[in-house]
Amino acid sequence: MIGEYLRVTAAELERAIQDPDWALDLVEEVQDAEEQSEPTPAEARHFSTYKTWDLLRFLLARAEFPVNVIHGEQPFAEDDDWGYGPPSYLRPERVRLAAQALRTITYDQLISDVDPSELTRAEVYPLGWDEPRSLDWGRHRYEGLAHYFQAAAAADDAILVWLD
Repeated sequence: MIGEYLRVTAAELERAIQDPDWALDLVEEVQDAEEQSEPTPAEARHFSTYKTWDLLRFLLARAEFPVNVIHGEQPFAEDDDWGYGPPSYLRPERVRLAAQALRTITYDQLISDVDPSELTRAEVYPLGWDEPRSLDWGRHRYEGLAHYFQAAAAADDAILVWLD
């Protein structure tokens, strides 16, 4: 299971909501194009937290993060399955709020006082939280997610969110 994101303009978001097949085609087109160019998270339209999505979900929930950046907040294409269920989205104002919060919470703050055994007990995907250094696994993805959201907020973009 992999956490996936796609930055879209307000017009693209409205079209995606009305035509989920078009949105999925757009996702594939952007993924293919960026696979070749490998943009930084701040430059990318597509971003992935890969398998760290559930670790980040756990840490952000523990920190009472104000926006659900892991699953999105508004489902659409509810009859479609984009891998592990239907996609969701975050409107530009929620992207801005998330970007602001991501700027103020460091990864070190998220993992402070977390015992890896908490993740095992909570069955955080993927399992295997036996070593104290296992918490560092999500650092790079969290930092990338913060840059990605900051760029999306600066562009006044919405974000599609799904698990693949």
